[in-house]
Amino acid sequence: MARSPFSPSFWRSPLRGPWLTSVLGVVLLGGITVLFVTGLVSYAAYNPDLSPVNDKTPDKGILGFYLFSWPTDPHWLYRLNQGIHVTLGIALIPVLLAKLWSVVPRLFTLPPARSLAHALERLSLLLLVGGALFEFVTGVLNVQLDYIFPGSFYTLHFYGAWVFIAAFVAHAVLKTPMALRNLRQLREEQNDLVPPSPAEPTVSRRGALWFVGGGSLLLFGTTVGQNFDGPLRRTALLAPHGGAEPGSGPGGFQINKTAAYAGIREADTSEEVWRLVVVGRDGHTVRLTRADLLAMPLHSAALPIACVEGWSTSDQWWRGVRLRDLARLVGPDEDPPDVLVESLQQRGAFRRAALRANQVADSRSLLALFVNGEDLTPDHGYPARVIVPAAPGVLNTKWVARLTFGDL
Repeated sequence: MARSPFSPSFWRSPLRGPWLTSVLGVVLLGGITVLFVTGLVSYAAYNPDLSPVNDKTPDKGILGFYLFSWPTDPHWLYRLNQGIHVTLGIALIPVLLAKLWSVVPRLFTLPPARSLAHALERLSLLLLVGGALFEFVTGVLNVQLDYIFPGSFYTLHFYGAWVFIAAFVAHAVLKTPMALRNLRQLREEQNDLVPPSPAEPTVSRRGALWFVGGGSLLLFGTTVGQNFDGPLRRTALLAPHGGAEPGSGPGGFQINKTAAYAGIREADTSEEVWRLVVVGRDGHTVRLTRADLLAMPLHSAALPIACVEGWSTSDQWWRGVRLRDLARLVGPDEDPPDVLVESLQQRGAFRRAALRANQVADSRSLLALFVNGEDLTPDHGYPARVIVPAAPGVLNTKWVARLTFGDL
């Protein structure tokens, strides 16, 4: 029996072969395509070309060719997109691992390169495998709130995705016709995936597929609940935002960052100290207390909170002052401009965020003072927070201290 993985006879599993690899490849072809598209859409939702404040990849160049103004309708758009992206990504992990297992003998083929064309194929395979592992590992770490990256998750995941998808497209163009042919054939062709001296089978290939599919369903069932409120959230055993709601009452819904974590002191948010600074395009400035805001016309909107990590809440009932009304306090009575929102939070990403004019103009975009009929809690952004339909959670800035309206 060969002891070296570089020997073809080392790999003896009778499950390996073109048919199994093709089935797994076709599933990944569809799944990864959806992941890539929803990932690009998620990146666009941050409006990275609106302001350097929002742009975590300032050197992206032509990779940002597709960016567009993020809409506010439907108001659940980001919640749906990111729920699909994260839940599908986690559910595909068993399929990815099975696919890598099915082709692992090819990683040990000797000689490493028989020709220039073969060398390029091996290089694309290296980028494909490395890129897939990198994207899935960084994505899972981000979902689990384990920020142990040697840099920004947004930057690493964005550039990694483009490297991976380039290798993935090249691989798909070369291999998809062969995979479809393998699926149609009644008898399996002999190739380098079929072991020359297979061991006795302990499970059929279809049994192996049921095992992989069961693993995917298990991960799906223990993750998808973080997209919902109520009993379903308790089923999200593998998600940090699964389990019971963090408290009860009107403010008893999920959050990502507490006031204590953000360094927000009670003294800074008291009625006597806190002021909202609103600045117009020409520098005209007003300072408003919370009482001043309460004296303005108040409006309500039912909107969810949805985060890049995949978790979200159902619609919460927010009440406060429309952003477009605040814009008119410091500017002419015309279509509202963009706005830069700044938080009392002193450190960390997205303590400042920019919103587009169409987001400011939407009648549901509020500087919220209440949620579900009561004052905001400190963890939900007291004394005031931004809430905008369809915007990622980090753009719904909490503990707002300053609004600067103008062209960004």
